Amino acid sequence: MIKRKILSIVVAIVAMTVGLVTATQTAVAGSHSIKPAVVFDMGGKFDKSFNEGVWNGVKKFTEETGIEVMEFEVTNETQREQAMRRMVDKGATIVLGVGFAQADAVSKVAADNPDVQFSIIDVGWLDAPNLRQYVFKEHEGSFLVGVAAAKASQTGKVGFVGGQDIGLISRFACGYVGGVKSVLPSAEVYQNMTGSTPAAWNDPARGAELTRSQIDRGADVVYHAAGGTGVGVIQAAADAGKLAIGVDSNQNGLAPGSVLTSMLKRVDVAAYETFMDAKNDAFTSGVQVLGIAEGGVDWALDDNNKSLITADIKSAIEEARDGILSGDIVVHDFLADQTCPY
Repeated sequence: MIKRKILSIVVAIVAMTVGLVTATQTAVAGSHSIKPAVVFDMGGKFDKSFNEGVWNGVKKFTEETGIEVMEFEVTNETQREQAMRRMVDKGATIVLGVGFAQADAVSKVAADNPDVQFSIIDVGWLDAPNLRQYVFKEHEGSFLVGVAAAKASQTGKVGFVGGQDIGLISRFACGYVGGVKSVLPSAEVYQNMTGSTPAAWNDPARGAELTRSQIDRGADVVYHAAGGTGVGVIQAAADAGKLAIGVDSNQNGLAPGSVLTSMLKRVDVAAYETFMDAKNDAFTSGVQVLGIAEGGVDWALDDNNKSLITADIKSAIEEARDGILSGDIVVHDFLADQTCPY
């Protein structure tokens, strides 16, 4: 009898152990059932701006889940579609394309691979059942930093340096002008685009040249929306003893004491959500629009710029932010009618 009981206990323990091992294996397999991939665009993932913001979201996902993300950094326009197809061939189950320039590529590859999930940032006009699209209200965030620029300016003259001359960047510029003019109606806002091709996103020397030109005309605060080119904008402003405003990522630390603030465009959130939703079987297609209310755009305040943000500047920014949230302030969207009324 005793031997029989002991045998029964041993059998039960073995069964429990096998069950636990099986459950653990299943859990591990489930947590790694996706194979994510990201295709960064021109400028590289460490551009200190747009691509790097995405990278921060990718890195957060990997740190939290232990799931590695395949990646590719585009260096010329012909690589976008090839890179996406290569990721699919390697078994990718979710592919994130970074930037509007990848729209054609993601549209084609998504159509050819209906069983693979795709996501893209800065595109909202495509239509595919396996594609998620993220667009941001950049004009709202740009309005906030425009308020900051006007409040900080001593000359009543400020500048804007864009990357590629496209409607999306004019949306940044127009929102910025609106913010400036809401505080200082008589202000002069100088505007320059770096170029008309994708190379405009990675030309710091040209960014610095345009910034110096604006400073020579009296600008003492210069906001950029130029990707990697913006590093040159920030450095030129710092060298001249003037202020710059960063974009996309928090760039306050690139030149502490010389970057008034940064317009945060939370592409890191888009990247993180894309992969996490895919992992949790919560991925949905369609367009997601992220503005101030959705936590998609904002302004940056940290130890690197706190000495520059006076109580008056902070109050003005927060008042504008509250006005946008309440609907009392409606920031004009350049992309709505291709005009800027400010």
